[in-house]
Amino acid sequence: MMRAAFTRAFFISSVVAALALPVDAQEVPAEYQQVLSALGKQGDFKDNVLKVNIPRNDVKVTVAGVDTPTPFGFGGWVAMTKGQGADQVLMGDLVLLQDEVNPVMSALLDNGLEVTALHNHFFWDEPRMFYMHVHGHGTAAELAGKLKPALALIGKPGSAPPAAAASQNALDTAKLVAIVGTPGEQTGAVYKFTLGRPDLKVTEMGASINARMGLNTWAAFTGTNEKAAIAGDVAMLESEVMPVLKALRKNGLDVVAIHHHMTSDRPMVIFLHYWGIGPAERLAQGFKAAVNELGKHAGARP
Repeated sequence: MMRAAFTRAFFISSVVAALALPVDAQEVPAEYQQVLSALGKQGDFKDNVLKVNIPRNDVKVTVAGVDTPTPFGFGGWVAMTKGQGADQVLMGDLVLLQDEVNPVMSALLDNGLEVTALHNHFFWDEPRMFYMHVHGHGTAAELAGKLKPALALIGKPGSAPPAAAASQNALDTAKLVAIVGTPGEQTGAVYKFTLGRPDLKVTEMGASINARMGLNTWAAFTGTNEKAAIAGDVAMLESEVMPVLKALRKNGLDVVAIHHHMTSDRPMVIFLHYWGIGPAERLAQGFKAAVNELGKHAGARP
């Protein structure tokens, strides 16, 4: 009987293992697998979007003296989704050191991609980090070819100090979830909430620009319950900007950038980056106050 039970358990585990690997591989369409291979990057496919990860694990960043792990706000990315015909729509956000900004920008422009925004996300960050939004149309293979020269310039050896290993987060994430009202995701020492804007029907070339393509509001937490840090981004309509600004400032969160991520989107979406330090629950309440202003001011003047 023991041998039979062992045999059944071994068979079941073997079948599960055998099925899991091919399913994961097949979830990414062949043209996107070729993109990942060409770029030498990892990514995933979900909601009809290929998302390619470009984290700055090579850089150890502090913000106002606070150690900030890579997932706290230094994980660059590009995303592709199918548009009309054979063309794909590409959008992304590259995280760059100061001396990388202009070489990367030139490589993008020289290869036919657009740079639609350049800005900071933080004050008092060491080393100074900048964020460059990219945009383009073409086949998946064409976009990978245009993007590769720019990515090759990011994180060259000797361009940044080595990264420090992040400790596991000591936050009471259950309390944060209760305040925000939706689960987040744990990545190392960072707990992050990502909220889509399904109420905004933004399209480009027939492609739906959804949360996976960058149309989202997010908040990343790190630290302890007593002394935490928050960083994030709010996606707003023009009429929502002032109410969100007031909600953030009333709750002690610093606004560090207001800008566009896209240049021809309709309705127009404006993005606001914020940052703060304090008790984790208070920071979460400030974020929630801002989120509560979204979707309430459709008929108001900006």
